[in-house]
Amino acid sequence: MNVVVYCGSNPGNNTNYAKAALELGAWIGDSGNTLVYGGSSVGLMGLISRVVLEHGGEVYGVEPQFFIDAGVEQQDLTELYVVENMSERKAKMIELGDVFVALPGGVGTLEEISEIMSRIRLHLTPGPCFCLDIDGFYEPLHQLIENMHEHDFIEHWDKDAFQFPKTVEGLIEGLSKWHPDGVFDGRPIVPEKQELLMFG
Repeated sequence: MNVVVYCGSNPGNNTNYAKAALELGAWIGDSGNTLVYGGSSVGLMGLISRVVLEHGGEVYGVEPQFFIDAGVEQQDLTELYVVENMSERKAKMIELGDVFVALPGGVGTLEEISEIMSRIRLHLTPGPCFCLDIDGFYEPLHQLIENMHEHDFIEHWDKDAFQFPKTVEGLIEGLSKWHPDGVFDGRPIVPEKQELLMFG
């Protein structure tokens, strides 16, 4: 299956982030799966792509032209898709992907997570989305999702589609159970709640 990995173009200040990228990349390559990522050679992005290649896996990168002009694209990828802008990059990665993973990253990674979560919520993309909560990095986001559920902005099946494993082992276990033709159980909105909102 094609595993989309969102992560930082910087390495971060915690060596466990790089360690997680190495472990996940090795599993993707060894297990015969394929990495889909943003195409860059820097930070966690470059690290995981090189590890997958070293372990015999295929890597599809999606890179905007302006990053190629800056010389940050990863060389020797299985295939590099060149797009015009960040919106096209996100769309192409989603098109190529079967399952979605977020390692630690910055605001670009947060934007990617938000979009894929929204698509899962609308049943435009099968779930789940895994946010690897290394050393509590994604705990604030996890709590925000819980808060959305508590205040009835998302349903329990939406909440369950957004998973926050704390270890690479837990992440791999979840990925191993997912099948690309799977459909996450759920509905976009509860009819009686829609009526309550409309008519009071």
